[in-house]
Amino acid sequence: MYDLIVIGAGPSGIFASIFFKKNNKSAKVLILEKTDIVLHKVKISGGGRCNVTNIENDPKILVKNYPRGYKELLSCFYKFNTKDTINFFENKNIKLKSQVDGRVFPQSNNSMSIVNALLDEIDKLNIEIKKNQSVVNIKKENDLFEINTNNEKFLAKNLLIATGSSKMGYEFAKIFDHTIIEPIPSLFTFNCKNFLLKDLSGVAIKDAMVKIVDSKFYQLGDLLITHFGFSGPCILKLSAFAARYIFEKKYIFKISINWLGELNFENILNKLIEFKKKNPNQKLLQNNIFNLPKNLSKHFLKSLKIIDKKLIEISKKDLINLSNKLTNDIYQINTKSLNKQEFVTCGGIKLNEVDFKTMQSKKTKNLYFAGEVLDIDGITGGFNFQNAFTTGYIAGTSMKTNDNNQNT
Repeated sequence: MYDLIVIGAGPSGIFASIFFKKNNKSAKVLILEKTDIVLHKVKISGGGRCNVTNIENDPKILVKNYPRGYKELLSCFYKFNTKDTINFFENKNIKLKSQVDGRVFPQSNNSMSIVNALLDEIDKLNIEIKKNQSVVNIKKENDLFEINTNNEKFLAKNLLIATGSSKMGYEFAKIFDHTIIEPIPSLFTFNCKNFLLKDLSGVAIKDAMVKIVDSKFYQLGDLLITHFGFSGPCILKLSAFAARYIFEKKYIFKISINWLGELNFENILNKLIEFKKKNPNQKLLQNNIFNLPKNLSKHFLKSLKIIDKKLIEISKKDLINLSNKLTNDIYQINTKSLNKQEFVTCGGIKLNEVDFKTMQSKKTKNLYFAGEVLDIDGITGGFNFQNAFTTGYIAGTSMKTNDNNQNT
């Protein structure tokens, strides 16, 4: 008999078990992991560096990084936010560092620093982990959960499902009459057939504006040209916020790129006309007046057949075409590529069926959820791990070892 069984040895499940045991020192806690690896996603995240959280700790700003779940997470972040995560690891003698973009990493640049800190705490608290335990069935009788794996049976007073984006977790939730929002990919790059910019692969543009044509979705941020299309923070963020729309379009849609960010067509055209008046005998390529990467400017001028012309030879129509190219450059997107280091899904357990004060199911007493099994996802930057830590903390500190644990 266990006071708590956690299904899934990821960051949310590990965190919940730690805080539950800290509050209930004599409690028996068991974590069941389907594979033979615990904290696998933590190990591989950030290219093995582990972007553990973000420096932003204002809950009202923090929630803006979650396309889904931002309303529910607001109150949660007042209980446990990025500052608390940083303090947790620094109290375990894990030195952290923040980048200019707000991402927080261990100073070691090694994800095992984070993994080992969590597992050391698990060992210290005598929390049991059983690996290679594939749960085949769960039922509840007489206020106890019976969990059957491929080779054992366990009983628990409290059950936490923290299975990430695994379909298995969704099936467990359905046993207790929970609704599942269809999981689909989030955080992916945009690929183009017959990509005209493929020779510019590796070129980065700071603060470009990318819009999905005929939709409300757009993002301003750093853009990266790849061999196959577009990537970079701007694209990944756009893919997250527009995940459902893009899915409905079967990943076939058009984007409009303003290579100059928030400067509009009129601004650009007027600047070009003025520059032409003052420098009639110069060539545009020699005067990178918009500070774009030279290879990209060269591509645009070549495509418009004005690369070798002096400004006095360039017509106003040519300047209009160039202004259009710089502010409304259209590309057909044909498919996607998943960002393997930051694989995230949009979808999961319907949020209005969970009490975010406790992370307890509104349908079944003593059943809890945490992490990505819920219909919550964040953009890149440490936000998905922070969701795992926050919801894990709330679940772990809300559970009781006795029978007085009521729905609120």
